[in-house]
Amino acid sequence: MPNITVNLPQNSYEIAIAPGSLDQLGNKMQQLNLGKKVLVISNPEIFGHYGETCIKSLETAGFATCTHLIPAGESYKHLQSIQQVYDTALNNHIERSSTLVALGGGVIGDMTGFSAATWLRGVNFVQVPTSLLAIVDASVGGKTGVNHPQGKNLIGAFYQPKLVAIDPHLLKTLPPREFRAGMAEVIKYGVIWDQDLFTKLEHHQHLDTLDNVGNELLETIITRSCQAKAEVVSQDEKESGIRAILNYGHTIGHAVESLTNYKQFVHGEAVGIGMVAAGKIAVAMGLWTQEEADRQDVLITKTGLPTDIPDGIATEDILETIKSDKKVKAGKVRFILPTSIGKVIITDQVTSEIITKALG
Repeated sequence: MPNITVNLPQNSYEIAIAPGSLDQLGNKMQQLNLGKKVLVISNPEIFGHYGETCIKSLETAGFATCTHLIPAGESYKHLQSIQQVYDTALNNHIERSSTLVALGGGVIGDMTGFSAATWLRGVNFVQVPTSLLAIVDASVGGKTGVNHPQGKNLIGAFYQPKLVAIDPHLLKTLPPREFRAGMAEVIKYGVIWDQDLFTKLEHHQHLDTLDNVGNELLETIITRSCQAKAEVVSQDEKESGIRAILNYGHTIGHAVESLTNYKQFVHGEAVGIGMVAAGKIAVAMGLWTQEEADRQDVLITKTGLPTDIPDGIATEDILETIKSDKKVKAGKVRFILPTSIGKVIITDQVTSEIITKALG
């Protein structure tokens, strides 16, 4: 698989994609001239699978390591968890030249990045994503943060990693539900950026498990998704313009997560629901056709993702929740809406009446 560079005015970095490469992490980091102290942050289950290989690779390359484990799940993505990371960093004398390594999915990556951005006003960090969602989306681009009780990722910073080290073999232990969740972000790239990727997904009969996807399509999924993310981020590092399109499906998706207390859906499932909702809004506004919306929805269904907002969530609650969304600008909620497969627009012209009609 080819390596991909995220080109930025400052702090450009490599997305290194290689099956079976976790045991070479230390050598890869050594080439970056990072400090000798490394704090590996993970969750107990992931660390149980891959911690020994990760630590051995780092120590063989001459790094002094320590670890901090955070329980798995979005419900632990809060400031109290970050405080515990700081405590471990302090107890192990993590210095400004040291490096934090995120060994895990999107939650671990977001929290590790935020910890790195804020500890000693900024230390190095490296992403080692272990879920499909983290590989194709969360690990690339430098968005870090934690949740506030009133909204997802309201506390955070843009802070780029020094390296994203992707080993697709780590997906072999990924639960099927988490694999499906990652596929939501892959479909997102097809809708917003890459019509050819969307078509390749359409031509595949089953997309709900790693085995059904197969190695060839998986390679395409990883490389094209990472390339799409890298191209968008290279144009707009801190989401002042085009990068907002990466939030397709996330406005209502985040609201669904928040309104279910981050317990009913994993992130990718909520994004799938959000993409279906955004498609309905786009059709209601005459931006794209019902046929295109149906193509998207069939793909989401083929992946085994939920498509409907739960009965217990009222449209009024969604309208209230999205008012605190990060994408609100001058008091108006910005939606990312498709105009064709592979193209979207950013608009603040979505009224409450349109949303109510589309979701009704």
